[in-house]
Amino acid sequence: MRILVVENYHATSLGLIRPVLAAAGAVIDICRAHEGDPLPDGPEGYDGIIVLGGGQSAVDDDDHPYLPRLAALMRAFGDADKSVLGICLGAQILARGYGAENVLDRPVEFGWQDVTPTEAGRADPVLGVLDGAAPLFHWHSDTFSLPEGAVHLATSAMTPNQAFRIGRAVYGTQFHFEADTALVREWNEVFADVALSIDSDWPARHAREEGPLGDRADELGRALARAWVATIR
Repeated sequence: MRILVVENYHATSLGLIRPVLAAAGAVIDICRAHEGDPLPDGPEGYDGIIVLGGGQSAVDDDDHPYLPRLAALMRAFGDADKSVLGICLGAQILARGYGAENVLDRPVEFGWQDVTPTEAGRADPVLGVLDGAAPLFHWHSDTFSLPEGAVHLATSAMTPNQAFRIGRAVYGTQFHFEADTALVREWNEVFADVALSIDSDWPARHAREEGPLGDRADELGRALARAWVATIR
């Protein structure tokens, strides 16, 4: 099993998905597209692709000219019936690749916030691991409309389109289920000024919520990761 992982920003990583892939025996190829690493021409040689988050928008082609190619590459993986996972910005790029609208500059959704599966989500082989409203980590303002033919899988109070599936195994999640408590602590350090500009009470809120919400998010994130990895053929 060989998985392409595309990073779009510094201090982004697979988080809790990495050990799940390792347990499945996956070989992981990291492409730091934001640093100029070239994207492959197509999905050949890979069994799946994961595209992670970032601070840019999914249509910021002037500063990040690789974005249209990445959107097309994600769709090419899907068209080849290979497993696809886009997280946050990755989901926005995935939506772009399938012709949806990228919705920019909405209010920021930040911290551990409930994600609720739709009826279709509860029946989905991946999102179905959520047993009702689940505290998962968020850090975004942009979002997307649902691509044509997509199955709407989850919602939140601020963002109606929190997750979707196209076909058998093409998944986009607006929430950061890869962000376990260790990764959130790293983001607190690396992006401290940004976090405080969003929520001046964040350090106290983080200390208060990391135990009851973060631990639960870690458990659910691992379950989501295992369920997505199970889609890989």
